Amino acid sequence: MADKEIHPQHNIHHGHHFLLVTYGVQSHINPGRVLAHRLTRLRIDGSVLVTLSVPIASYHRMFPDITTAETATDGIISYVPYSDGVDDGSWPKDAEDRALRRRASSESLSAIVARLADRGQPVTCMVCTMVFLPVLDIAREHNIPIAIYWIQPATLLAINYHYFHGYNELIASHATDPEYEVRLPGLSRPLRIGNFPSFLTDMSGNEMAKDLIEVSQELFEYMDRWPPKVLVNTFDELEANVIKEMKKQLLDVFTVGPMVGSSSEARIHLFKHNNVDEKRYMEWLQTHPEKSVVYVSFGSITKYTKQQMDEIVGGLRQCGRPYLFVLRKDGLEDDDERHHSLENNTQSQGMVVEWCNQLEVLSHSAVGCFISHCGWNSTIEAMVSGVPVIGVPNMLDQPTNIYLIEEEWEVGIKGERNSDGVVTGTELARCIELVMGESQKAMAIRKRSKALKEIAQATANAGGSAEKNLRDFIKTIQVNDTFCMDSTMSKSIKL
Repeated sequence: MADKEIHPQHNIHHGHHFLLVTYGVQSHINPGRVLAHRLTRLRIDGSVLVTLSVPIASYHRMFPDITTAETATDGIISYVPYSDGVDDGSWPKDAEDRALRRRASSESLSAIVARLADRGQPVTCMVCTMVFLPVLDIAREHNIPIAIYWIQPATLLAINYHYFHGYNELIASHATDPEYEVRLPGLSRPLRIGNFPSFLTDMSGNEMAKDLIEVSQELFEYMDRWPPKVLVNTFDELEANVIKEMKKQLLDVFTVGPMVGSSSEARIHLFKHNNVDEKRYMEWLQTHPEKSVVYVSFGSITKYTKQQMDEIVGGLRQCGRPYLFVLRKDGLEDDDERHHSLENNTQSQGMVVEWCNQLEVLSHSAVGCFISHCGWNSTIEAMVSGVPVIGVPNMLDQPTNIYLIEEEWEVGIKGERNSDGVVTGTELARCIELVMGESQKAMAIRKRSKALKEIAQATANAGGSAEKNLRDFIKTIQVNDTFCMDSTMSKSIKL
């Protein structure tokens, strides 16, 4: 996708230069890349440069032909790897490991900022996806303005903000009661504990949940002391009241979504795939009538047990509708043999593949609904494609996203789990019929999905509100801005 780039040593760039830093997962890299491309289309006080920085392990998966830490380009933006000191793509094991990686990432990013300045391309603003704390360190060290790219809906921004501003004790004291309701400023109705992000209500002592609490707390402490610009991957018509509330609290909030590239645009895929498979499933879709196919995919991280997978497959066969099921080999909690068995036992009713171009599939006229884990990228891809969602949420932001899908926007429904935490095949078949059938509710969901698609596409089109808001954001970033650290702006966060 990219070629090596040779930077001219004396070509001084006088416009904006954004260094956009992401975690090394698809759910961060792809919306980061879409934002980077959109920024470069805008000419304000000269051209806009964007450098997208990803961890070394992800960089080498993106550009396998580049064996050293070189800079690459896709002809529009540049890519540069940073090192977390481990560079194997693994998650930190404990607090000590996390601290070591933070220092290494900060040192690596600091060196990148210095190299870009030496090339005549000084960074005028740093952008990080969500809670990547090393970027906060470097922005302060180099006196560079910073923007937080919130790649989840504004409702999640509000929930996290209010958790760290007075609601943590109330939420924690009712964490084991999923039906308990909490009313938060800006939300149109009380939110049940079961719809909160999983890490905020986890009482098991899970290390990942504790880590997320700690880094999120530090992010919001930072945002209170030195308010950054906040770019949110949503649009005004979708979450108007929440956005209004967050603008009161965080001041510089810009809605820049939906950050979804076109179905024909090359996307970054960190998993192996080949064009033969793509041709096979696209040809298969072509053989089916409009809105007849059930598309099933649970993202790039979620793993499912054999019992849950058997129920999902059983539900798909029970509903009697054609289905396209994306199931990675590492998406099962048992071995490759299980995946091979599912592929071989697929009847003429459905197709099981290990990878697909999701946006291309969702945009196909044959797809009638999307069974999803409800990650935010998948949610907005379904939205811009006008495809109703059946949610099987698992963790993190997913419980909140399905709440929005089902209760706020009414473009899908949730598959309810039984007492063992399993969504049964019977329940899944019921949901499929409820979304794809001819009942009043099914038709209302499809009508609403179509209407939301039109709004989302108008927002994302050239000249739409997303572009206008990006322009407004860039105008607030002065090329010679200094990074103000007035201690009088400090607010305290009590946990």
